[in-house]
Amino acid sequence: MIELRSKWDMFAEKALRGERLTMEEGLAVLEADDDELLPMMQAAFQVRKTYFGKKVKLNLIINAKSGLCPEDCGYCSQSILSKAPISKYPLLEKDVLVDGARKAMELKAGTYCIVASGRGPTGRELDQVVEAVKEIKSTMPMKICACLGILSEEQAVRLKEAGVDRYNHNLNTSAGNFANITTTHTYDDRVNTVEKVKASGMSPCSGCIVGMGETNAEIVEVAYALRELDADSIPVNFLNSIPGTPLENNRELNPRKCLKVLALFRFLCPTKEIRVSGGREVNLRSLQPLGLYAANSVFVGDYLTTEGQEATADHRMIEDLGFEIELCAL
Repeated sequence: MIELRSKWDMFAEKALRGERLTMEEGLAVLEADDDELLPMMQAAFQVRKTYFGKKVKLNLIINAKSGLCPEDCGYCSQSILSKAPISKYPLLEKDVLVDGARKAMELKAGTYCIVASGRGPTGRELDQVVEAVKEIKSTMPMKICACLGILSEEQAVRLKEAGVDRYNHNLNTSAGNFANITTTHTYDDRVNTVEKVKASGMSPCSGCIVGMGETNAEIVEVAYALRELDADSIPVNFLNSIPGTPLENNRELNPRKCLKVLALFRFLCPTKEIRVSGGREVNLRSLQPLGLYAANSVFVGDYLTTEGQEATADHRMIEDLGFEIELCAL
């Protein structure tokens, strides 16, 4: 046991020196025996604590436009292939988006995430988001993240000028696995959007979804890609297999594997915000608190078309750990 603990400590020391784990070392994290889980999480916590202490960032999503999407992402209940019985509506009006920011403040979320389905925003949709963002920024001490799909350079600049602090566009999976999940746009389309976000001056947010049939090597590869992309915030989603979607029968995850994934991302991206994101409640289940020993951020409230646990339960979880909510944190 001492030797095994030393291995995870060595990985933590490597991370703190800014060195990248090898593929063999990354696989060792994901394929570790479950008996090694606690010493692994303790090592990941030492890295997390060095850069973030015991602070936890809270984020809240508003599903600003639901369904009506021409893309064929296999995991998504809003895609053109989905038969899931979800609400479908166009982009919400400005006042509704602004009210959502007020709700975020009430739930102690420092970052408000405006998320819209679709390949990318139309001119009218971008105008609506811009106007809402301007009002939120002028009336509330709130950080804003937008997730509107593929952007042009001009659209990215407009969002930055309006006051959007961060833009999310996930890689979702490794380059080699991407075509198995989505065919209506490419992996490079996603990378290019993140690069445009960076060029505009917005903070880049990009992450992945685990549990879509990928290999362990592909999980390491997407973690490598996100490290190379230099995303400031990395949401790690765990597939919530929704009936009516092409991936409805994918249920390959368990809480222990999810924790190993979070430890891997902390070792590989030590200075970055690692967020436990979609699928947290259904995949981590009773082990959710342990996730915060590697991650330093969570979503509160509901997701896009699935429910999250009550925000008060998240607040209590953070308090019970002896951690602290970081308000208005980017």
